[in-house]
Amino acid sequence: MAAIHPSILSADFVNLQAELDRIANADAVHVDVMDNHFVPNLTLGLPVVQRIQQVSPVPLDVHLMIEDVDRWAPEYAKTGAASVTFHVEASRAPILLARELRACGARAGMALRPATAVEPYLDLLAELDLLLVMTVEPGFGGQGFLDVLLPKIRRARAAIDGSGAAVALQVDGGVSESTIVRAAEAGATVFVAGSAVYNTPDPEAAIDRLRQLTDL
Repeated sequence: MAAIHPSILSADFVNLQAELDRIANADAVHVDVMDNHFVPNLTLGLPVVQRIQQVSPVPLDVHLMIEDVDRWAPEYAKTGAASVTFHVEASRAPILLARELRACGARAGMALRPATAVEPYLDLLAELDLLLVMTVEPGFGGQGFLDVLLPKIRRARAAIDGSGAAVALQVDGGVSESTIVRAAEAGATVFVAGSAVYNTPDPEAAIDRLRQLTDL
């Protein structure tokens, strides 16, 4: 069964608790943390994530687009977030970091920017619970899905299946009713959708529709 993780990057930041309540049927909420260094955008930090964790009706899927991720990722795991995903490009010791996240009680996720090949990191699959293939350049919501990355998703799917590891394959960026089927056919199982959920009159209905579209 596919999982839909709406991104609050597309939500109203002034009314986050109300925006969380609008997606109560989601599998998790995708929380984008950006530091204006690793990516050219600044969103929110640890105190806000701590508060979101306290009021969210669904689990937190924290996506860290930050430098010094080895230092900060465990702190986000300690908030009680269900999963914490770090970018391998920002980590000096990804295996150690993944183990730290698990030790803190979170699922360990590793993200790849569009230009980062998956093959150098296949040996890490056993250390992970989630592999995130970015389908846009990280930093801003509302971008178009990059179909050129579908072969990368397929290679990641084949590698996960071949390894026997229980790793969810997540895609983030440009996921909508018009692109989610292609991503699902390529092998993704977890879908981050921002504007496709929040820029609709009924976010819960949008989530249901996206989930139905992945029922291949």
